[in-house]
Amino acid sequence: MDHPGTAPDTPAPPAPRQSLFRHRDFRLLWAGDTVSVFGMQVVGFAMPYVAIRVLEAGEFQMGVLTALEMLAFLLIGLPAGAWVDRWRKKRIIVLGDLSRAALLLTIPLAFLGGWLSMWQLYVVAFLAGCITVFFDVANQSYLPEIVESEQISEGNAKLQASQQIAIVSGPALAGQLVRLIPSPFVVAVTAVAMGLSSLFVSRIRHQEPEPDPESRRPLVTEIREGLSFVTSHPLLRRIVMCTGITNFASSAVGALFMLFALRELGLDAATLGLVMGLASAGGLFGALSAERFGRLVGEGRAIPISALIGGVAAFSVPLAVYLPTLPTLMIGWSLVSWAVVVYNIAQVSFRQRLCPKPLLGRMNASIRFLVWGPMPIGAFLGGVVAHQIGMLNTFWIFTVLLMLACAPVLFSPLIRMRELPRELDALASSRPAEAADGAR
Repeated sequence: MDHPGTAPDTPAPPAPRQSLFRHRDFRLLWAGDTVSVFGMQVVGFAMPYVAIRVLEAGEFQMGVLTALEMLAFLLIGLPAGAWVDRWRKKRIIVLGDLSRAALLLTIPLAFLGGWLSMWQLYVVAFLAGCITVFFDVANQSYLPEIVESEQISEGNAKLQASQQIAIVSGPALAGQLVRLIPSPFVVAVTAVAMGLSSLFVSRIRHQEPEPDPESRRPLVTEIREGLSFVTSHPLLRRIVMCTGITNFASSAVGALFMLFALRELGLDAATLGLVMGLASAGGLFGALSAERFGRLVGEGRAIPISALIGGVAAFSVPLAVYLPTLPTLMIGWSLVSWAVVVYNIAQVSFRQRLCPKPLLGRMNASIRFLVWGPMPIGAFLGGVVAHQIGMLNTFWIFTVLLMLACAPVLFSPLIRMRELPRELDALASSRPAEAADGAR
């Protein structure tokens, strides 16, 4: 019998969404990703330190080393996406971690044998970068495979939070380790971390369907589909422009920063590691606050606002020569880290929601090609320019470019949008009337 005032056909309220803390496969992916990022942070400190302190590298050599680490994104970034879509992503992640671990172990072994050289670092950096291309595309495309669409933002936020913890603690630990043991042996820590990462991911139970070989088309056609999806979308185009210019400029700064800090600012390894770790705490706060910040200013506006904040805060690097060094670097880098994480959570979640699953690998690879491809060029140019006019002048040039990089998203419909569209056809057209309709 129906109670008075109660509609007989009232639908039951939807079940509350289960937290990803209780999602076993996500927890394993989360653990593997965190350990892998931790290892990369250690080697990201230790390998340049080996080059500077053990092999006495200069500005040009550091530019070449950093360029080779990222050159693969420019050379094989586009076909890698098509290949990833043809394979099971879990397998690529596991094999990628194991392969990089084996490759990095050659550095301490060469040091023990007395034949470690810059040429070996160049080769290891390039080959590890090639593996990382496939690993990163598969890793970023795997989250939508194991969680529901409405949980993607939560998943990205959790992944970013733990990654930022690794970014905070990794350089600080590496800085202490190089004081206790020879720096080539510190690289071995990364190999252990990557072995643990592959173990976690290998235990994920989710079974991806094997891509049907019969449905494959020519590789060039599949690559073109992914690239076209990105370049034909009005907002994705602007996001790619902002990210690509930012990465180009930041790579020039990043290639020289450790050399600048050790030789020009007079920091020792432990202090440098501590500065990098503490400054990265801003990234952890960014991961924890990204969803709240998006709700406060709007998830559309969060992209240009965070890009602008990060660009302005980057001036802390050259200003550290004139202002108190440690506070300037830590405050400035904390703001940069916060802005980068907030920006990435907003734009990565947007494109993961928007893209059809069969196209995820190619979409992510196309974006990686467009936004990471400029990085080796920027790193190489940073080394060349610094060799000619000095590191400080080089930092001023590229930090100005970092600030200007926000223009494509700052002067766009994004600045008027509270909510980003969730359907593919919501931004199929860039007509002003439709953009105005989407602004809230």
